[in-house]
Amino acid sequence: MAVPEFETVETPRLVLRRLRAEDLDALVAYRSDPEVARYQSWSDYDAERGRKLIESMQGRQPGEPGWFQFAIALKNTDALIGDCALRTDEYDTRLGEIGFTLSREHQGRGLGTEAVRALLGYVFGTLNLHRVMAVTDAKNTAAATVLERVGMRREGHFLENIFFKGAWGDEFLYALLGREWAKR
Repeated sequence: MAVPEFETVETPRLVLRRLRAEDLDALVAYRSDPEVARYQSWSDYDAERGRKLIESMQGRQPGEPGWFQFAIALKNTDALIGDCALRTDEYDTRLGEIGFTLSREHQGRGLGTEAVRALLGYVFGTLNLHRVMAVTDAKNTAAATVLERVGMRREGHFLENIFFKGAWGDEFLYALLGREWAKR
């Protein structure tokens, strides 16, 4: 099945779009913020890493096997305030995983929930995925709240399953089926 060409996904306040070269400074600014990176896989995020991420997304389409990173931009200014991602399973492209990151100054206003809801609408609507999951650090209550708010179900609590930034950590696994999304 051919993957449709990605354009944008709009919400009342946001646009999910492709990352662009001009997003580099904003991307590096929030990803290098220790509070934003606290529960993420990266540390010491720099311009070279940001440039590689942006370049790696050129020519890719969400729904192809592997990760696709979406820019989260404010609708009224097009300013980059975060990013969200979809990883489509390489063995079964009907299965996916999502993730999201929001700059600290834009957290706590419902923008993360709005972005993840838009991403799920795209994933289940346009891409017609069967199941989507998300994994978050069990201490990241803000992310867990977003995932629950958009209707994802907590399916697992893994105890000390990951050695992360110098310590063993717990993770929550969330999931949602396309038919559950359609009924909401």
